[in-house]
Amino acid sequence: MLPIARVCVDVPLAHLDRPFDYQVPDQFADTAVPGCRVRVRFAGQLVDGFVLDRVATSEVPAARLMFLERVVSAEPALSPEIATLARVVADRYAGTLIDVLRLAVPPRHARAEGQAPAAPAPVPDPPDNLDAWSRYPRGQSYLEALRAGRPAHAVWQALPDEDWPARLAEAAAVVAATGRGVVLVVPDYRDVARVHAACVALLGADGVVALSAGLGPAERYRRWLAVRRGAARVVVGTRAAAFAPVADPGLFVIWDDGDDLHAEPRSPYPHVRDVLVQRAHLTGAALLVAGFVRTAEAALLIETGWAHEVVADRAAVRATAPRVTAIGEDDEQLARDPAARAARLPSVAFTAARQALQAGAPVLVQVPRRGYVPALTCGTCRAPARCRRCAGPLALPGVSADGLPRPPACRWCGTAEAAYHCPACGSRRLRAVVIGARRTAEELGRAFAGVAVRTSGGDEVLATVPARPALVVSTPGAEPVAEGGYGAALLLDGWALLGRADLRAAEETLRRWTTAAALVRPAGQGGRVVVVADSSLAPVQALIRWDPAWHAGLELAGRTELGFPPAVRMATADGTPQALAGLLDELRLPETGEVLGPVPLGEIAEDGTAERERVLIRVVRAEGRALAAALAAAQAVRTARKEADPVRIRLDPVDLV
Repeated sequence: MLPIARVCVDVPLAHLDRPFDYQVPDQFADTAVPGCRVRVRFAGQLVDGFVLDRVATSEVPAARLMFLERVVSAEPALSPEIATLARVVADRYAGTLIDVLRLAVPPRHARAEGQAPAAPAPVPDPPDNLDAWSRYPRGQSYLEALRAGRPAHAVWQALPDEDWPARLAEAAAVVAATGRGVVLVVPDYRDVARVHAACVALLGADGVVALSAGLGPAERYRRWLAVRRGAARVVVGTRAAAFAPVADPGLFVIWDDGDDLHAEPRSPYPHVRDVLVQRAHLTGAALLVAGFVRTAEAALLIETGWAHEVVADRAAVRATAPRVTAIGEDDEQLARDPAARAARLPSVAFTAARQALQAGAPVLVQVPRRGYVPALTCGTCRAPARCRRCAGPLALPGVSADGLPRPPACRWCGTAEAAYHCPACGSRRLRAVVIGARRTAEELGRAFAGVAVRTSGGDEVLATVPARPALVVSTPGAEPVAEGGYGAALLLDGWALLGRADLRAAEETLRRWTTAAALVRPAGQGGRVVVVADSSLAPVQALIRWDPAWHAGLELAGRTELGFPPAVRMATADGTPQALAGLLDELRLPETGEVLGPVPLGEIAEDGTAERERVLIRVVRAEGRALAAALAAAQAVRTARKEADPVRIRLDPVDLV
């Protein structure tokens, strides 16, 4: 074997983001294989690392090279494809290779690693019935491209009544029948369970692996090893599964790419959609961006010609979508009115709910926030009600065991404010900004006497509900699937979603509404959706017409005109004023680079001495790589100088404010 090992050491400093050469002792000549975990001495300390390669010579004289201290495991945990992908992702997001490898390779579990590897699953037969894809004019063509092994890139907009786990399983089965691997990434564990069950029904349990954080370290590593060793060809999982080391990948799928669960909260903060786009490009595999709605990023993939759309015609949409009614009134004022029940549920919503319940179907009620009354304002001047102790937001926690209302309390420190008075105007009156799920369930229980009321959200998320009369109050993203579909859905407090100070507020609101409305029966079967929002707004119109593609086009055009992602590459840098000033001094921006800010974040630094600020940095998309390289170089200078104040850098973040 070659005598030099190139090692990625586990040292998260930007100026040390490169491989280091070590001599391989004779006793490790056969076990220090590329991809294995090792221990090396670095800067006087023993640190972990991955062997990236074995080479014959080094630019460093042999007398100055240290030896590998230990081979932790001869298991090649890091495959060459994932190592290349991690480097690309790190460069795209101005991060370090070791940070990406922490996301890509789970921690080692010795007992799971010591188990004998399972035999590779046999290549399955292609599925027989794929007629459901015929409802989409390009659906069968896309499956034919997958069967032929072509790198077909598509954005699929599923019909409202679509059994989307079954369709994804069929696409996976088509690719698995060719002997290639498949990775399907979904937002949460409930989606993992549904897609995994659909894949097992077609491919058998041995050929499919489900990966999610809730498995525990031992079981998760055991399943991950099964994929790495080639025992399974199809992987279904959440965010981290985007790096699953399937052999010879042929298809990558992301479902509902607008869900913020696809955005990694750890450095360097990559998004699953971008990771899979890069991986499909590197491996020549197919990509499917799927969902009930379309994001501006997906619209850009279509506009640039990198991907093609797979959508049904308007006749099929009208036949499968529920009837949507919008209540075009001053909903913010209505939601805050003391006559809470009548204001929040207009007569149209009551009628739709009663009809569905009488037909024996459950009714879905979506509210933006969980809790009882999660936000309060002054009843006179509308100033936010805040705690006198820590300035946190006040909320009503609900009622006590004896049925009496509890006094307002701080959501941060828990201090009760029984004698609140507004510091701005002196008023003692309080008003609700938005009503939470528990308060809504309480109101509906009084309005629909004798009907079961169930809640889903927070720590108690329901997976399914039976096909019998019930009111299901849910927060966005926690809607359970109803057997046979809901008879009606009431989408309340639309102003609370649309009024958020967020670039993606309209897109995210439409996504949440559409996800809930897709659980409702078609209009031909009496399905009804009532959305409490102004019907003249673009997201409401897109929901009424069931045309997310039109709305995604509007979003992309608006962001292009204003210079916001995805039309441009944009980075945010957060830190103290001194740290940001130092970063900007070292930053060598591309020609089109523009710095916006700084603006205060309203956060105090860890040492409590300075307020944190944020700057926005943007360039045209063609100079996105140059921006990432410039930010990485500036960070490297700061870490080399051992600057005390950290600066957090994120490229193309989900939130900009």
